[in-house]
Amino acid sequence: MKIRVQKFGGTSVATLERRQRVVHHIQQAIEEGCGVVAVVSAMGRKGDPYATDTFLNWITENGQSLSPREQDLLLSCGEIISASTLSSLLNREGIPNTVLTGGQAGIITNDNYNNAQILTINPKRVQEELKQGKVVVLAGFQGQTVDGETTTLGRGGSDTTATALGVALNADVVDIFTDVEGVMTADPRIVEDAAPLESVTYTEICNLAFQGAKVIHPRAVELAMQTNVPIRVRSINRDHPGTLVSSTHEQHRVASEVNDRLITGITQMANVTQIKVPAGEGQYDLQLKVFKAMAENGISVDFININPSGVIYTVYDHVADQAETILRSMDLKPELLRGCAKVSLVGAGIAGVPGVMSEIAEALTREDIPVLQSADSHTTIWVLVPGEDMVKAVRSLHRKFDLHKAHLTS
Repeated sequence: MKIRVQKFGGTSVATLERRQRVVHHIQQAIEEGCGVVAVVSAMGRKGDPYATDTFLNWITENGQSLSPREQDLLLSCGEIISASTLSSLLNREGIPNTVLTGGQAGIITNDNYNNAQILTINPKRVQEELKQGKVVVLAGFQGQTVDGETTTLGRGGSDTTATALGVALNADVVDIFTDVEGVMTADPRIVEDAAPLESVTYTEICNLAFQGAKVIHPRAVELAMQTNVPIRVRSINRDHPGTLVSSTHEQHRVASEVNDRLITGITQMANVTQIKVPAGEGQYDLQLKVFKAMAENGISVDFININPSGVIYTVYDHVADQAETILRSMDLKPELLRGCAKVSLVGAGIAGVPGVMSEIAEALTREDIPVLQSADSHTTIWVLVPGEDMVKAVRSLHRKFDLHKAHLTS
């Protein structure tokens, strides 16, 4: 039996109309001869009655003293409500189904409550239900310890549930349904002609996700990458297959139309502060002192440049004052530039290609946008720009690399 895992996020199950679209996509997969596992998130977003963030607010408003174990018992309710609701709609359509919690589906985790890691999956129960011709409706975001305690998997947990189960079941594909058409070349709220992509590699989508794109959690992609299970990022509102995520680009056009893609997508991260810490003469242990102090105080650092004259790095704006206080208590003289933005250009085609940074510099210079800092890796180039220039920078780079020409085939 071909097995298809379909993951439906909070916005995909938030309203009756969208839940009916969920049923439609499940019906389509059944008609294509697939056994279906439907992984669901809690309904809606913050403020909606059964959303995860709503439960977190509930804890805050009622003493804010619930232990991590009991928090997970509460947080797991959202997905169970969502799964049971979908089961009722499937029953109405005459589609046999069964609802399973994460633990009942064989998802075994460690006991790191609120952010548990999957240790192993025994999919026997899921396989038995599929053999009986049932759709398995699975509560995402949750698992169970070896001692039977309920755990939740942290942010992106339902994505992780879907891909981990896809690996365990050797699924043909894992479909991640969202409210966008697929993986986009840029944030469509910033770039009007941002285009959905036909395909991206696992590495590209991980880098896009780590740098601010929110289509799929990178931990989920890393799981799928281990056994090369393909992922499709699809729109709940369309029947189009969406963006294919796999180990290599899958070309959907005829050979004469294929062009190697230099940049796949651009993403951005606002509200970061650049910190420069100058080194004193002969002060060769500066980087050790600075980053050890940040780590001991739970401050995440990014965009690191180290040279004999000092250390440069970024933190989020909301911890900048704390970082400055720590550094000054160490008799250091940090220089802070608040309100910056990190713009990231991701593409497997970057590796080994000369002149990419020159093109970036040309596009930004033309718009009078200063580059405050830059760095690159095998598949990503980062530039730090003033926050007020973030939107203009993303738009100019999108134009420079002709990303509007990327598109899904109709």
